[in-house]
Amino acid sequence: MHRGIYEAASGMIVQETNLDVITNNLANVDTAGYKRRVNTNADFSALMDRIEKVSEDTETKLTTVLPADMPFKGRQIIGSFALATVYSEDVMDTSPGVVKTSTNPLDMAIDGQGFFSVTDNAGNTFYTREGNFTLDNAGNIVTPNGMFLQGEGGNLNVGENARSIEVNRTGQIIANNAVVGRVSVFNFENPTYLKHEARNLLTPTEQSGEPQPVENVRIWSEAYETSNVSVVEEMVRMIEAQRIYEGTSKALMTHDEQTSKLITSFSRG
Repeated sequence: MHRGIYEAASGMIVQETNLDVITNNLANVDTAGYKRRVNTNADFSALMDRIEKVSEDTETKLTTVLPADMPFKGRQIIGSFALATVYSEDVMDTSPGVVKTSTNPLDMAIDGQGFFSVTDNAGNTFYTREGNFTLDNAGNIVTPNGMFLQGEGGNLNVGENARSIEVNRTGQIIANNAVVGRVSVFNFENPTYLKHEARNLLTPTEQSGEPQPVENVRIWSEAYETSNVSVVEEMVRMIEAQRIYEGTSKALMTHDEQTSKLITSFSRG
């Protein structure tokens, strides 16, 4: 009886987390360069009796035997038996968003895989697909939040008196008809495991691997990438999660009522 309660409760917890992820995706549907996150679940595993035997031809084979027939020697192997579903992790969907054109010469969109590198005033480095850049008072190319876009030599600066600015296909920044720097683009071995720090700012994790510079950078100028969140898809996921939550909630109450009846019956006997 308690097993059913645990299964229903774990299902409710999973759907609560799922709804949190979906809500955050919908909140960032208009955030440039935002990558939606998708949660994954796993089975809570228990044991099955198995034994590992080595045959005469030295090949390892697995056979299932009864505990009473299990010999003294040999290594016991654990199988899987799902007791409940639990929240595992949420990962980033790296599919590209729609690229929109603009009239801002500093707007950039990466053609292919990779991320811009930006730093804050404290020198902390983040990675992003947000490409709607502007200039600060010192001529630095910055994000709307004031983070500095990084190039091959550090902060990209066009000077305080730049009259004309353009970005070519290879990511070179040209100010007053002179090349002042090149945009640095980085990629990761497993970018799905990048961690969201704030909206569209990402940091590497042990699973994502360290940033690796992209050699053949391709940039679309006067364009920026939008969020890859689909409102329709997220709403469908939200409805599914709510219905599953309601179903597991009813199952939990049913198991609780039956447990109460069982306790009452045994107490009378």
